[in-house]
Amino acid sequence: MLMSQIRNDDGSITVVMREEGEPGRAVRGASSLYELALEAANSGRMLADVVTTRGVSGVVDLQAASAEGRFLPPITHPDPAHLHLTGTGLTHLGSAATRDAMHASAKDEAAMTDSMKMFRMGLEGGKPKPGETGVQPEWFYKGNGLQLAAPGGDLASPAFASDGGEEPEMAGIYVIADNGQPFRLGFAVANEFSDHVTERVNYLFLAHSKLRPASFGPEIRIGNAPPDIRGTSRILRNGAILWEKPFLSGEANMSHSFANLEYHHFKYGLFRAPGDVHVHMFGTATLSFGDGVRTEPGDVFEMEAAGFGLPLRNRLVVAAAEVVTVGVL
Repeated sequence: MLMSQIRNDDGSITVVMREEGEPGRAVRGASSLYELALEAANSGRMLADVVTTRGVSGVVDLQAASAEGRFLPPITHPDPAHLHLTGTGLTHLGSAATRDAMHASAKDEAAMTDSMKMFRMGLEGGKPKPGETGVQPEWFYKGNGLQLAAPGGDLASPAFASDGGEEPEMAGIYVIADNGQPFRLGFAVANEFSDHVTERVNYLFLAHSKLRPASFGPEIRIGNAPPDIRGTSRILRNGAILWEKPFLSGEANMSHSFANLEYHHFKYGLFRAPGDVHVHMFGTATLSFGDGVRTEPGDVFEMEAAGFGLPLRNRLVVAAAEVVTVGVL
């Protein structure tokens, strides 16, 4: 099952469900996917069962909604501060190569970088057996719902940024029940937009490089992800393909299991606040920056994966410069 959200002219939301290859249909009586997810989490039911009970009506033209710019992020929170954007890196079998090249020093190339050490830790302990605790991954914070760009919307690179580059990833989508239990709705294609030039200066700048907008969707695949996920990431410039490359995800192509990455995120109590939404991005091994591409304002990022619905598209823009001062009380 695939689920998405469409913005109506009056500001209300139509929640859409469909099976792959079928037209979308509106879920009856649903004001948001967040509402449906909390109902499922707090009642101990599967989300698909909640949707089935509500029923569907009419056909929703998702292609038209995309062309008209009416896609919302597939899940939102009434208070954007309670939607958390986070991620993990060095989690895929090919992810160390580009990062290692970015962080290796010219005079000490023979030494193992911290990135490679972290990657090898994942290879050795990222897929623990049931009942065991695996090694914790690299983790980063991107922002809250105010940083979330809708599918089809702009990804705004800060005026002070040195780069604005795409990262095609799978994201896990979660809601926290009233009793503090995290529940995963499913997975979606995500663009974990980052500043790779800043990160390359020093790997300790990773935290700064990740404080950027992100986008995911436009549809969430409800339930578990297949072990082998194959997608394509591309950049369009003036309507033509500037760069294109396949990407792999899913546990068959990862050094960590999803369960291990989820454990090391939700082990922190602050991420189990009742009612919160989490969009957690699981990393990638493919990015255009690693191939020497420098993006420009107006470029369009497009990424898709088989079985995850419509492609995710976002245009790169540069935000206006701001003068920030700190007052004294």
